[in-house]
Amino acid sequence: MYIPEHFAETRVDVLHDLVRRHPLGTLVALTPEGLDANHIPFDLDPAPVPFGTLRGHVARANSFWRKVSPDSEVLAIFQGPDAYIRPDWYPTKRETGKVAPTWNYAVVHAYGPLRVIEDRTRLRELVERLTDHHERERPDPWKVTDAPEDYVEARLGEIVGIEIPITRLIGKWKTSQNRGPADRDGVIAGLLQEGCESATAIARLVPRGKGE
Repeated sequence: MYIPEHFAETRVDVLHDLVRRHPLGTLVALTPEGLDANHIPFDLDPAPVPFGTLRGHVARANSFWRKVSPDSEVLAIFQGPDAYIRPDWYPTKRETGKVAPTWNYAVVHAYGPLRVIEDRTRLRELVERLTDHHERERPDPWKVTDAPEDYVEARLGEIVGIEIPITRLIGKWKTSQNRGPADRDGVIAGLLQEGCESATAIARLVPRGKGE
């Protein structure tokens, strides 16, 4: 991924936060047939430091996990908020006209060796942890144990766990850092006027021009 220095995000806690907020990752791996991509919700374990471990699961019927060589490097991509940036939001447009539209976004790339988990005990722990993470803040959180035991065992037989100890963690926050203070404030105002969730989220990531 091309990352100009002013767009680079290297703080591990910030990168982890994006992964947890946007856990549906795009897992890319090289197989004998070429590149293969799957969209998988991941659980992020902060251990071992510094980058942690990603865990998820795929359908056993998905041949992906059989095609990837053991411990070969894979890439998990996590896409945060994004938004189109209009030239009209820049005060510079009124002054010089030398502006162009662009796209702001935040993204994390996590690299590491792919390991397969077939042990039933570990697989159940993985599913329970992933479920608990997404249910814990709900009024009546569902637990794996709420389902009949024979049903749970049958479903566990239909999936395979995957684990990626993260060896490289890269972040790109393209949030108008290359614009002047007035243009950044204009971008924030324009994004907030859009009113959609993604635009509002990107507005929060743009550095404020005043006092910067």
